[in-house]
Amino acid sequence: MPIPLFNSVASWFLKKRIHQIELFMKYPNEVQQELLYRLINSASKTEVGLKNDFSSIKNYEDFKNRLPIVSYEDIYEQIERCRMGEQNIFWPTTIKWFAKSSGTSNAKSKFIPISSESLEDCHYKAGKDLLSIYYNNNENAQILAGKCLRLGGSNELYQNTNSYFGDLSAIIIDNLPFWAELGSTPSYKVSLMPEWEAKMEAIIDETLDEKVTSLAGVPSWMLVLLENVLRKTKKTSINEVWPFVEVYFHGGVSFHPYREQFEKLFAGSKLNFFETYNASEGFFGIQDSNYSNELLLMLDYGIFYEFIPMDKINCEENQVIIPLCEVELNKNYAMVITTNAGLWRYKIGDTIKFTCLNPYRIQITGRTKVHINVFGEELMIENAEVAMSKTANELGLEIIDYTAGPIFMGHNKKGGHEWIVEFRKNPKKIDDFELLLDKNLKNVNSDYEAKRYKDITLSVPKITIAKKDLFYNWMASKNKLGGQNKVPRLSNSREILKELLKMNT
Repeated sequence: MPIPLFNSVASWFLKKRIHQIELFMKYPNEVQQELLYRLINSASKTEVGLKNDFSSIKNYEDFKNRLPIVSYEDIYEQIERCRMGEQNIFWPTTIKWFAKSSGTSNAKSKFIPISSESLEDCHYKAGKDLLSIYYNNNENAQILAGKCLRLGGSNELYQNTNSYFGDLSAIIIDNLPFWAELGSTPSYKVSLMPEWEAKMEAIIDETLDEKVTSLAGVPSWMLVLLENVLRKTKKTSINEVWPFVEVYFHGGVSFHPYREQFEKLFAGSKLNFFETYNASEGFFGIQDSNYSNELLLMLDYGIFYEFIPMDKINCEENQVIIPLCEVELNKNYAMVITTNAGLWRYKIGDTIKFTCLNPYRIQITGRTKVHINVFGEELMIENAEVAMSKTANELGLEIIDYTAGPIFMGHNKKGGHEWIVEFRKNPKKIDDFELLLDKNLKNVNSDYEAKRYKDITLSVPKITIAKKDLFYNWMASKNKLGGQNKVPRLSNSREILKELLKMNT
């Protein structure tokens, strides 16, 4: 089939899905309730289902009272048994795929179960929905007339007895239908190369002559790739290399620090940016407007949502957990999910806030464990990203990467925050950066502002300038180059700071 005809037929099919999306936007709570009953019924004969007497659950309150909230540590043994080949433990269909966690804040890897249902009805469905929403918003879109340059994980899939594990992106690529593979570049073989440096060269060699119409991947690593493309081709703009690129689909980290750099790389053309919210545990949100930083919460992907208000997160007794229909605007929540891969009331570790309740739209505000709250300042990633981006813009600087942690109180010594920042070009006076960052943090976080009052609790932030490629080399030392891997922005400990400071000497 000629590409223009394929593009027209495919876009027509994609637009049909919009009506289904509009349905759950109109009846969100009904869709979620029906989904919950379907999940419970599907798993009623599993080990978890029999233990919790799923067959007698009649409503949400029964479900809530019957099953506890769990973290990965609570279900570790179940998952390990499944990895060794046991089945029907927490989900009725065979589970042989496990997404290996790429988190850098914890050395211990997590293995998240991936069922055929979660692949088909969540991850792949989300990919099609992303295209559906984009075409619905952009009538003249031509992204299917070329290929999507995907930047996935650097880990291969490894066999472990009766199961396979690797990056989620590797699992998705390994199971892609042929028609999706035809519309992607680089090839399957290159996409799954384990060594990042070699993979980078192979991607460039294989894609330079392709008609690339869209990009997809984590901003930090996509930026590295595109800068390498310009160095190799000796071009000044990506438009000179791939003139038909019209959209970049991104997720994984906040786009705030990267947007200006991407706009410079595509100088002279209008590039659309579309954000997604996905993780190994599932695909949760898609930007449904060209010019919004809000994400539509996707409610028919086999995921039932619950939420814990962040001001109640540490209440062991009488913990408050609410369904979607009880959430409030602009309040921070920890997300709890029940999925079609057998995660039951699982704390994913992300925090979000609702920016709209009709339909339900969200913004990612951070991680439950990735923040600084040593002195009651409750500094979230959202605050840090906004303040850091504003500071850099006001001083005309570009930030490549950063991380921050606490300076603990000592004898006659106030507490504070220490930041290690890698700049594209270092500021003339670091003191100016410190003071302006402090000011901007106060403006976006009242708790931080209160703790900074007259320097009683917190001192002015301390900024350490990172050597060139410090963060890249640190990630390399952890074997975390590429894919979904990212530098932890905030931490309540100094462990990461100490490692980076040692490498920075």
